[in-house]
Amino acid sequence: MVSRVLASADVPTVADTKAAFVRAYRKPIPSIYSGVIQEILVQQHLLRYNATYTYDAVFALGFVTVYDQLMDGYPNDKDRDAIFKAYVTALKEDPELYRSDARKLEEWASAQSGTGIAEFASREGDVENILKNIADRAAGKGTFHYSRFFAIGLFRLLECANASDPATLEQLSKALNVSKLSVDRDLDVYRNMLSKLTQGKELLKEYTEREKKKQAEREGGAAKSSEPVAQTEAKSE
Repeated sequence: MVSRVLASADVPTVADTKAAFVRAYRKPIPSIYSGVIQEILVQQHLLRYNATYTYDAVFALGFVTVYDQLMDGYPNDKDRDAIFKAYVTALKEDPELYRSDARKLEEWASAQSGTGIAEFASREGDVENILKNIADRAAGKGTFHYSRFFAIGLFRLLECANASDPATLEQLSKALNVSKLSVDRDLDVYRNMLSKLTQGKELLKEYTEREKKKQAEREGGAAKSSEPVAQTEAKSE
């Protein structure tokens, strides 16, 4: 019992991870973005410190896909990259590794031919070996923790290969030893999240445009009100 308590003492709490993120990125984040970021940060913290968690490139691709969709349209590209770095660093992982692995998988998948993406086990290569390692661990030959980010990464592979039909998704899920039912369920949640986020962004865009218009009208009104004063001063001279 004591050993378990000592072991758990080394694991950061959700509050620790949130605090680490705030320390790493101190600028304010618009509420439409910050709410979702905080939500997925909590979810990923629980995954990250699960006893069965092992980093893998498909998981990384899934998170990168979610993040890029979430932050699409963010006002400043530099800030968007800084938030990504702060987020992953707060989880004590490597943001550059996430990005490089995501690019590697996307490039590989883009070069695959349709349903051939599910036949990775019969071929040799860097990404093929990554996928074979995941399949082995998912089959019980090591630790593997299925998650929503993994499902999204899997679907992103199929998108890049132009093979996102249900049949190919089923083949790839089977090849990786993961449940297609779980993948389908998590992809539905992901699509709903994106739909709500899109609606929120539209509302934010409309609000921003209204505020800009009001500001322009106020500035225009102030300029007009100062004209008579300027004309009076000119006559008195």
